[in-house]
This record gives sequence, C-alpha cells and structure tokens, in this order.
Amino acid sequence: MVFAQKPSLDQINQTGKNTMTEYLGIIFTEIGDDHLTATMPVDERTKQPMGLLHGGANVVLAETLGSVASSLTIDLKKQICVGLEINANHLKGVKSGLVTGTTKPIHIGKSTQVWEIKIINELDQLCCISRITMAILDKK
Repeated sequence: MVFAQKPSLDQINQTGKNTMTEYLGIIFTEIGDDHLTATMPVDERTKQPMGLLHGGANVVLAETLGSVASSLTIDLKKQICVGLEINANHLKGVKSGLVTGTTKPIHIGKSTQVWEIKIINELDQLCCISRITMAILDKK
C-alpha cells in the first residue's frame, strides 16, 4: 500500500467540485493499493477543433491523477505536493466516448515523487502515456 490515507471515491470526487476537474467531467473510479483511476469524457469540453481529444485535456487528466495520488501518500497537515514537471506522449486519437487514466508510482521519495499515467480508450488501446514529477514541500 503506497497511500498513507485511502479516502472513499466519493470523498476524492468531492474535492474536485468547482474546479477544472469537475468542468471537464473527470470522475475518480478506483483506488487500489498502488494505483488511482479516473475517467474523462471525450466531448465538446475536451475536444480540439479537428474533433479529437485535445492533448491538453490528456495532460489535465494526467496531472489530476498524479497530483491526487501524490497527496494521498503524505500527511496533508504537514506537507503539500505540487507539480514540478509533466510530459505526455499522445499515441492515438480519440473522437468520442470515455478515456480512462490510471496512475502508478515510479518513485516515492521524501522530497520528490514520480508517477506514470496511462490513458486508454474504450477499446483498451493506449492513447497517451504521461509522467509527472511532484515536489513534496513542508508547510510553513
């Protein structure tokens, strides 16, 4: 178990109220011992003008997953986590439906964390792979 705390999915989804997460329709669907999963619709909010899922929407899903997962590994009364760097490789276009992202840790250290996020379409095809580095900071 990599998570120091394991809130319910409802609790995690409530933290996204009135944020980009809610606006884009991102919903957390699974929390395991070493992973966190969420879905995002491919619709008018997340498509680019060519009718495909916008690469930036993939990155929002990836950063949301990595950031939330990272926050579940620390004591939020003493520390915060912030994104330091993110990259994404967009491998397959998606025109409609839902995409599902799952994040797993690559490195969980005292001051940095690295998470990998795989985003798949409804046919279980890999559409995007991303990696985010999180900085773990002590609260002042």
